[in-house]
Amino acid sequence: MSPRLAVRAVIVEDGRLLLVNAYAGVESTLWCAPGGGVVAHASLPENLMREVHEETGLHIKVGPPCLVNEFHAPEGGFHQVEVFFRCRLVGGVLRDDWRDPEGVVTRRRWVSEEELASLRVKPASLGAAAFRRGMGYDPLEPIVGP
Repeated sequence: MSPRLAVRAVIVEDGRLLLVNAYAGVESTLWCAPGGGVVAHASLPENLMREVHEETGLHIKVGPPCLVNEFHAPEGGFHQVEVFFRCRLVGGVLRDDWRDPEGVVTRRRWVSEEELASLRVKPASLGAAAFRRGMGYDPLEPIVGP
């Protein structure tokens, strides 16, 4: 099975990072950056703009990459390579009543670096990518469940 390619947005506004729930429903306490799998014949930034709008209702401008992360589940064969991009908001308002057409993202929140430290977040290096400069790489981080 070939690795799945995904894109994620690192959006920091007023010192706070935008997070979304990592699994559908309210039972999971795991958070991640908005984004998702890419579709063929669209650029990585085009895929990311689509995914962020679907999950949050927000419009973004995609900047440079800031992190590459690999998730895998060796026992199940799943392997996903994620490219994280620094992004900035260019339109829209975060609303509680926004509906992700795929029904995965049901919660969204802005968190400070201090708040982020108290949450379950994947990948583990997301905070460093969001609140520091430079490029990061996390090889083969194990997937965790809800």
